Amino acid sequence: MQTLRLAAASLALAASSAMAQQTDISVGMVLEPPNLDPTSGAAAAIDEVVYANVFEGLTRFGSDGEILPALAKSWDVSEGGTVYTFHLQEGVVFHDGTDMTAEDVVFTLDRARAEDSSNAQPQLFAGIETVEAVDPATVRVTLSQADGAFPFKMAWGDAVIVAPESAGTLASAPVGTGPFELDEWTQGDRVVLKAFADYWGEAPALDEATFRFIPDSNAALAAMLSGGVDAFPIFPAPETLLQFEANPQFEAIIGSTEGETILAMNHRNPPLDDPRVREAIAHAIDRQEIVDGAMSGFGIPIGTHFAPHNPDYVDLTDLSAHDPERARALLAEAGAEDLSLRLMLPPPGYARRGGEILASQLRDVGIETRITNLEWAQWLEQVFNGHDFDLTIVSHTEPMDIDIYARPDYYFGYDNPDFQALIEELEGTSDAEARSGLLAEAQRMIAEDYVAGFLFQLSKTGVANARIEGLWENAPTQANDLTGVRWTE
Repeated sequence: MQTLRLAAASLALAASSAMAQQTDISVGMVLEPPNLDPTSGAAAAIDEVVYANVFEGLTRFGSDGEILPALAKSWDVSEGGTVYTFHLQEGVVFHDGTDMTAEDVVFTLDRARAEDSSNAQPQLFAGIETVEAVDPATVRVTLSQADGAFPFKMAWGDAVIVAPESAGTLASAPVGTGPFELDEWTQGDRVVLKAFADYWGEAPALDEATFRFIPDSNAALAAMLSGGVDAFPIFPAPETLLQFEANPQFEAIIGSTEGETILAMNHRNPPLDDPRVREAIAHAIDRQEIVDGAMSGFGIPIGTHFAPHNPDYVDLTDLSAHDPERARALLAEAGAEDLSLRLMLPPPGYARRGGEILASQLRDVGIETRITNLEWAQWLEQVFNGHDFDLTIVSHTEPMDIDIYARPDYYFGYDNPDFQALIEELEGTSDAEARSGLLAEAQRMIAEDYVAGFLFQLSKTGVANARIEGLWENAPTQANDLTGVRWTE
């Protein structure tokens, strides 16, 4: 009898140990990345799979937005602020077994800033004059002018370090230096990562991570409840969060993101090049109705393109307060009383659900609004690259990206030399107080020019198995960083 009791206790202990040692995870995502190369793609879903997991940069974002060392263990800045010397980690190898050296950093940054570069964020590298390999573990970057934000720019997914021998095939066969490497990609279904045995840093607690692509909110709910996925960091059915909060098997993870959700207007298309028409559209919008109806109340109304959690944020929502009468008067003044516009919507729920509400609001002031729902690849081709749209709703999840309004060739085509000069001045300013003043001026300039319909800051509404710890609460960049994720008992 004593032997049986000891055996039973041993089995129970083994079962408990096995549960505590779970090392695989399944993560749900709404959108599938169009490719897996963050250095040549604009889609947020790319970084959501590979940032910090597969690829690493000289620096990286921490969970609360702080800039941390990554492949550069430290860096020095010259007295004039124009020369950054990065000291690289030792013993770093790419997933194909080749050493990562200063020459790879030179290749990466020169490739990103080349005239024929396909990098989606060329402004990150525009200030670089030269990149030199001082020795295999040291890189010197010389800038055209002082830039206190350069370590911040190097933390973006677009600035991860790649090697010349694998750069041409990163889209389908990503080769990075991160703690995970690609195991398989079943397009339309999942990406599977496995732990990289020769990782230079601290090994992850997870051996395997599967990213499952579930665009339908009902299917996402079913997958969470059934255990088909263990976590859904950006859950597409926020109206069900109370259901998960009441269940001890799950944890609802609610935080903030860098996602300014906007009604983008195509300035190339008359009469959207008329600020009176843009202002009319802005006054037609009831932001809170959209937040309540599309996001179950999760979202902070914004009046400019800046995150409310940032200490430099200026609340300018009053400039575009909901005022249908003012909207109608402005349309009449502009001679646009019979306006008909095309609203192109990508797949996320904030766009599809929010678009239906917003179209009703625009029709209420006399703007006929025709909705076209696009899949993500179609949206990228037609709207982002082809500029074939009038209106679209999208959340810009890149950190501190107000500078997109200084790019006249960007998809919404806003071309204001005064704003471009302001951003150029900002980029050359390192003094914190002066930068705050310039950022406030930039926020007000685009708000007063009614560049877009500024809707709300996207909340990060996630759900996870209650035994999982280490998932990011906030989203300082577009990432599902699994490097600190583990299962508990």
